[in-house]
Amino acid sequence: MRISEKTSQDGRADVRPGLSGPSSRKLPVPPRERKPALAALAVLLILGGALATTLLVMRSGDRVSAVQITQQVGAGQLIPVSAMQEVQIADTGVDYVPYRFRDQVARTYAAVTLLPGTLLTQRMTATGSDQVGPGKAKVGLSLKAGQMPTDLKWSDVVQVIYVPAAGRGSATAQQKVLATAARVVSASPGRSGGGLVTVVVDTSIAPAIAQYASSGEIALVTLPGVK
Repeated sequence: MRISEKTSQDGRADVRPGLSGPSSRKLPVPPRERKPALAALAVLLILGGALATTLLVMRSGDRVSAVQITQQVGAGQLIPVSAMQEVQIADTGVDYVPYRFRDQVARTYAAVTLLPGTLLTQRMTATGSDQVGPGKAKVGLSLKAGQMPTDLKWSDVVQVIYVPAAGRGSATAQQKVLATAARVVSASPGRSGGGLVTVVVDTSIAPAIAQYASSGEIALVTLPGVK
């Protein structure tokens, strides 16, 4: 049996919308719950991060000019300008010596042994020295090859040894140590070995060292590890 469409009076099919299927139905959405505490925490974290960044940027600009030691300076030795260089460091409150005072530093002595890379502080300097002061004397030595180490340099500590010349038959002419720890304050090695050296010794032994040096009977021995 044929089923004909029901038409309206104007001849068009009467199509009525039917009920929608389950797939087109939407579930009710509950209202979004607001969490003011979490929102406030997020704001605080953002503000805290911004403040920390600002402080880091500001602190990075707080830099000062300081004196850095570029070569070893032995305790009790004058600190030469040639052993200083300017560096920019963060201002941490430590009493580093400003580089603009380098000329004043050059008139002071090292209170301790200063190693390359040391940032100089006021406590590392002294206005006087027990190396060059009362009871001490500088003695210049003109030494030949074999009488001094070839790598002898300023600030080394050496033993000054009396070495009798060949042919001395006196029983008292024996090798002996005249100074157990003399500081080298200058050293100019020669091309063929030997050279000119100035050492600081006690005034009591200075005349004997000068006398033996004039006759070529002085030798220097470095003391590694002694500063």
